[in-house]
Amino acid sequence: MSFLAKLSAASRAHDSILCVGLDPEPDAIPESCGRGPQAAIHFLERIIRATADQVCAYKPNLAFYERYGAPGAEILSATLAAIPKDIPVILDGKRGDVPNTAAAYASAVFEGYHADAATVAPYVGLDGVAPFCADGRYALVVARTSNPGARDLQDLDVGGRPLYERVVTLCVERFPAERCGFVVGATYPDEARRLRSVAPDRLFLLPGVGAQGGDLALAIRAALDAHGGGVLPSASRSVIYAAGPDDFERNAATAARSLRESANAARSAAMSR
Repeated sequence: MSFLAKLSAASRAHDSILCVGLDPEPDAIPESCGRGPQAAIHFLERIIRATADQVCAYKPNLAFYERYGAPGAEILSATLAAIPKDIPVILDGKRGDVPNTAAAYASAVFEGYHADAATVAPYVGLDGVAPFCADGRYALVVARTSNPGARDLQDLDVGGRPLYERVVTLCVERFPAERCGFVVGATYPDEARRLRSVAPDRLFLLPGVGAQGGDLALAIRAALDAHGGGVLPSASRSVIYAAGPDDFERNAATAARSLRESANAARSAAMSR
């Protein structure tokens, strides 16, 4: 099953357009889970059990696993095994390199870890993106990131248009919608609205909801496609570390439910206009 088909099925089954990031931070994991790599595994397994009925996708960020060194691969493998098979997985590594290296990265993500989609940095060129779009794979190409420094490079003028828009235009021309969507930060709704006009049929992953301050309703209204879809808001810290270490599973479930309901309400309100 393709990533988009799996995502659509999970969205219908759980009445959700919410993606939750699974990012283990050693200092934030409750002591009740233990210590070291096993603590991360226990913590994430419990987070997944608590939130699985509220989400349509999970997004492990590779950096938070790689920081553990060699045990990070074990943590990631255990985390992926704990995710229900009907929920798609986006591996967030923002890989981007020359074609032969990109092909190795893509093989690691899709054949090694059996992810359903991956985030990809496009600034090496489209031949570095192509391996992530081949053979039924799906790439979420970094277009407009959620951090304050996004403007440093992404806003550079390229022939009268900002660089991030040029990136999206080139990817739309090169890769079909069933193989390529975009990362568009929820903290930049004006840019999301602009990019929707350039990429009307693409999925937008909207990170930056929650801890980074993105306005969920505003981002969804800006990024929805003409059919009331095409958006995947994503939150990590504000869900998995909600309200501290005490009763963290219940807190995570409550936070995920609240975001799911808010996202659904924002989508319904936008579609009724």
